[in-house]
Amino acid sequence: MTIPRRTLRNLQDIRTNSRTSVETFEPHKAFMRLTCLEMEKTRRQKERESALERVRNIDSRFREIEAEKAEILRALEKSDAIQTLSGHSAKGETDHVLQPSEDGFRFKY
Repeated sequence: MTIPRRTLRNLQDIRTNSRTSVETFEPHKAFMRLTCLEMEKTRRQKERESALERVRNIDSRFREIEAEKAEILRALEKSDAIQTLSGHSAKGETDHVLQPSEDGFRFKY
């Protein structure tokens, strides 16, 4: 009696269920996908709103900075005009104050 010969199977011989799941429509998976998409949409909307709020805050700060800068420049122009009328040079003391130091800015806390 001879021993029956075994057939060796390869990777191509392994059966999978991948073809059947693509062909069949499963409603619960479709509804789950819709739910995930809606949650992502809501999350992105929140991100968008907070980003727009940050941009509005930055823009308002820019306006505040420009207004303060204009006020300081007006005050400097008035002080220069007063110094010129009183006989002092317009660049007398202010040059010393406005020139940056050689080692950069220093802040006192």
